[in-house]
Amino acid sequence: MSTSDLTQVMEQYHLALDSFVKGNPEPAKMLFSRRNDVTLANPFGPPARGWDQVETTIDRAASQFREGEPVRYERISEYATADLAYTVEIERTRAKAGSAAAIAPVSLRVTTIFRREDDEWRIVHRHADPITSARPIESVVEQ
Repeated sequence: MSTSDLTQVMEQYHLALDSFVKGNPEPAKMLFSRRNDVTLANPFGPPARGWDQVETTIDRAASQFREGEPVRYERISEYATADLAYTVEIERTRAKAGSAAAIAPVSLRVTTIFRREDDEWRIVHRHADPITSARPIESVVEQ
């Protein structure tokens, strides 16, 4: 994958995420692999594996957002080969989340892995969590 290819894929991905925070999962779903090894780990539940689980997880997550808008995408790292690429970003958006009546900031630390499948780039793994600043060790200790 060339730098321009990765830039183009990421532009499409960010447009899909812009729709996602408005509650529309369809553009994001179009970017995911349909293969059995596709995985999604989002902040709302355990990791999903396989297209059926991933699709259900995407739909459930998007249903938690409405009236969202992108703020910015901060690229931390990226790497690409001819058949595999990854990015690490901080996604900053604003949206009404869950039962909230007001729009609030939402920031996620995201790692996304892309794979070439049938001459198209597909997301084969996405991991997102709300850790965007330093935290004490106690924050990961199970009670």
